[in-house]
Amino acid sequence: MVQVKHIGGETVTRGNYWNFSNGDRISMDNSGVLPGDSTATYYKASPLLILAAGPFLGLLYAAFLPFIGLAIIAKMVFTKLFGRQLEGLSRVATFNWSPSEAYLAGRSRKQSENERVAKEEKMPEEIEKK
Repeated sequence: MVQVKHIGGETVTRGNYWNFSNGDRISMDNSGVLPGDSTATYYKASPLLILAAGPFLGLLYAAFLPFIGLAIIAKMVFTKLFGRQLEGLSRVATFNWSPSEAYLAGRSRKQSENERVAKEEKMPEEIEKK
């Protein structure tokens, strides 16, 4: 019986071995050991079989494309309905950083009540001195 699935470190015969998790293809001219440890999984398949699988994978993508569109629309509606409530939760759960905003002039800081009162008290004194 022909074994199709192999793991890293296993001794195999000649052929093409594909690791679908990272896209590596190992071509063995003679028998040898597959690279990687026991977590790496390789499948023995000819390049023609992989090329023939391409149109079927494209058909699978095209079949699920409408469901992707429905998921995007559902997310948009959910965000419009519950966006304000969830925005408050996200501010609590995340950092106060927006990667698309640039604070080139510095971030404006809220003054404490004491600092604001102190500035208001100093201003009339400075006006009288002038």
